[in-house]
Amino acid sequence: MKPLLTVSGLKTHFFTDEGVVRSVDGVSFIVSEGETIGIVGESGSGKSVTALSIMNLLPYKKGKIVEGDIMFQDQSLVGLKPKEMRAIRGNDIAMIFQEPMTSLNPGYTIGDQISEAIRLHKKVRRKEARKRSVDLLTEVGIPNAERMVDEYPHKLSGGMRQRVMIAMALACDPKLLIADEPTTALDVTIQAQILELIQKLKNDSNTSILMITHDLAVVSEVCDRVIVMYAGRVVEEASVKEIFESPSHPYTKGLIDSIPSIDVEVEWLKTIKGNVPIPSQMPTGCKFSPRCQYAMERCTKEEPELTRFESGQKSRCFLAKEVKDETTIIRSQELEVALSD
Repeated sequence: MKPLLTVSGLKTHFFTDEGVVRSVDGVSFIVSEGETIGIVGESGSGKSVTALSIMNLLPYKKGKIVEGDIMFQDQSLVGLKPKEMRAIRGNDIAMIFQEPMTSLNPGYTIGDQISEAIRLHKKVRRKEARKRSVDLLTEVGIPNAERMVDEYPHKLSGGMRQRVMIAMALACDPKLLIADEPTTALDVTIQAQILELIQKLKNDSNTSILMITHDLAVVSEVCDRVIVMYAGRVVEEASVKEIFESPSHPYTKGLIDSIPSIDVEVEWLKTIKGNVPIPSQMPTGCKFSPRCQYAMERCTKEEPELTRFESGQKSRCFLAKEVKDETTIIRSQELEVALSD
């Protein structure tokens, strides 16, 4: 598949009164045409800041890309002038933001907010933009779209607002859709409907999707590949099948083990001890070592590189290694024991 988005060595820092906060620290990945990539990790891992860096929506003067590049097709997005970026944002690259309850402007109707991007990028008349807005609302499953297009956000439920957010993002048929926690704060029935809708839209238009979430169940439903982030870094990257069947990083295994199962009765849910480190107070060595039950002395002193295996799976862990026979990937004896616990 042809690469659509290529992020290379991205470093995004925030400059605060307390010092420099390294929210994204050397992230690299590729999104191919028609592919759905999931970025997972706990809050504070750098997922949303990565998305905001791609969209060039970092807080003015506070946040800055200090190193790396973001290539969309054959164009670098880093250093573009605001006018140049506005021509891409909402047109070629669109984003579904978190929290649908607060992401819409309460002072404008649903139709006005959807048609704004259509009129800006497609240069069409108001009447044609309104018709396109009604069609989009119908497409995302909102009933009585002709009436709802003139309603204000406060009259819609959370699930309806999320559908409006999706309609806004798809208004100009983007090549890349960034969905940042698209099912947050929605009940499970609405979550399933939103995921089904996103999958249908992807299949119908061949849109590439970058799905940002902390929910591995969501990833298993819609994604082709998974990027696991921790403390502003990529710690593992693999296909969905490899992530769930043979995770190569203890953090990934911890995330998978924390998923509750209806088949196994347990008294307590499994958790990963500790918390994601504060970006301004990162530990030395492997950033996950203070929380890792398999950490060695080496882990507290050296930071492992992100190693690529023959299958394409990548892992940032000293306990993961490869057999050089072109077909087989194994893990060191220590990790094999750890992952079988």
